[in-house]
Amino acid sequence: MRFNPKILISIILLITFLFIGTFYLFNSKQVKQKPNDISKQTTTDSENVDYTASFAIYTNGTFRIFTAPMYHNLSADVFIEASDPNIVNIKKSNITWRDFFATLPFSLSETCLTTGTKQTFCSNQQYTLQFYLNGQGNDSVLDQIINSGDKLLVTYEKENASIIQEQLQSIPSSN
Repeated sequence: MRFNPKILISIILLITFLFIGTFYLFNSKQVKQKPNDISKQTTTDSENVDYTASFAIYTNGTFRIFTAPMYHNLSADVFIEASDPNIVNIKKSNITWRDFFATLPFSLSETCLTTGTKQTFCSNQQYTLQFYLNGQGNDSVLDQIINSGDKLLVTYEKENASIIQEQLQSIPSSN
């Protein structure tokens, strides 16, 4: 039997391609979690719960709506649904308002709101970003745990008590 170098080269190439293919296939199946993909993240030290709260956001008198699918069911722990996008569904204990807003495709801090359409509303000399929890002004609300039946108003307005009162009354009940 005669040694054929073409067969040896073919076998080496085949083994090399199998090795590279296996390596590529293994690495491509490892899905890396994106920072904003909250649906797969879990809350530590939490237990399962099932209650609701509600919220409304106003900017310069405009009621912000969350009917677009990009806002719905983004987390297993806390989410809003298409059927009632101002009702927050809480499924894990110890969820804060900041946790909830972090699941949505926009940014909210104590001084600035950047909407899903990239409009930015930051406190300045004329307008302030204000937070009202259950009818009371509350600058630290983002770090508070969402309780059953809570009503949160986030508003970017000039100081005007009658407008704030109307906005507070527009927040739906969650129960």
